[in-house]
Amino acid sequence: MALLENLTDPEVLASVNAAVDSLDDKDSVAVAQAASAGIARLEAIRFRAVAQLNRHRDGARSVAQEVAFALSVVDSHAGAVVAAAEALTTRLPRTLGLMDQGKLGGFGAMKVATATSWLSDTDARAVDAVLEDRIAGKNPDQIRKAANHAATTIDPDGADRRAEGHRDGRRLTLRHGETGVASVEVEDAPVEKAAAAYQRIDRAARALKTGGETRTLDQLRADVALDLLLGGQSGTSERSEVFLYMDLFTYLGLNNDPAEMAGHGSVPASLARHIATGPNTVLRRIITDPLSGQVLDLGRGRYRPSAGLGEFVRVRDRECRRPGCHRPAQACDIDHSLPWQHGGHTNADELVDLCRRDHRLKDEPGWTYRLASDGTLTVTTPTGQSYDSTPPPLHRPRPADEPPPF
Repeated sequence: MALLENLTDPEVLASVNAAVDSLDDKDSVAVAQAASAGIARLEAIRFRAVAQLNRHRDGARSVAQEVAFALSVVDSHAGAVVAAAEALTTRLPRTLGLMDQGKLGGFGAMKVATATSWLSDTDARAVDAVLEDRIAGKNPDQIRKAANHAATTIDPDGADRRAEGHRDGRRLTLRHGETGVASVEVEDAPVEKAAAAYQRIDRAARALKTGGETRTLDQLRADVALDLLLGGQSGTSERSEVFLYMDLFTYLGLNNDPAEMAGHGSVPASLARHIATGPNTVLRRIITDPLSGQVLDLGRGRYRPSAGLGEFVRVRDRECRRPGCHRPAQACDIDHSLPWQHGGHTNADELVDLCRRDHRLKDEPGWTYRLASDGTLTVTTPTGQSYDSTPPPLHRPRPADEPPPF
């Protein structure tokens, strides 16, 4: 398609890249600014394309999932992109115009869309007009504040409704960070409860900060909060189930191959051994194919058909099998890749883990799921794009003639 090829001419970009190394400070800044302006213009095109897709699908919920696949972004961001695209192309034409001029990036435009999402179309256009001369060249935080102020000014009576709407949207999120760490956050919590919770945690942390305590106050607050969330009191906690996958040789200290925690990703060998040898850890023997690393059996001493099969599928899949979704298998539904009513069978070869959202997505018109004999799940979207997902092996596949590391 000629239109797509002209958006980013490789020859032009190559010549610019070749010239960058010879730029002085002033020209380096100028080129960075010009590149940002170009990116803003391209982002405006992307918003229009996403809005067009959303119109073609009559605003179906599955549009966000297809955008997530196509743009290689997480589902929550894809949903925000779809919502912003709809707002920018209908209620916020001047904000979109600033993007066309290269004066406003996509992230800043999404701040305007979020700040005006609760307004009527008429009030949103009024805010759009007010902001046109105020947000060009501003950073996202400045844009957020300006947009929120304008929205509240346009509809002061709606401020209470807005606050109530935000509080109704409270949710708990888990964000995986670098290796071995993650963040738990209560988003949009009632401010009085959040402040009171912080004060309780802070008091408990300070009470633990005695002469012999080596942890910092920040570390103590984090530890107290996690202990309380796990149902204990400060300094104690209850056991909760997580899946940690590690090679036997790694567990024995014969190699340092990384382990994997479902939903999080790689964990260094030393940290994995520390977790696996904890006082509340339950070890489970899992038999794998030495050539492929895939799960063959859980090494049960007794057979329970339904529960055992479900447990096997969860251990094998680790996470939701839709490509790009990392919800741990314990929080997923076990579903037939081929619907049962259409001839699917209830066996390990045809069952997969899907989170509730992706379970429902499979039943949307135009979405097809196919499971191959090697465990590869192929998801095809209504536009005909296909994406594959295969459970990763529990260990590096080994050649048949490779001796064990001892």
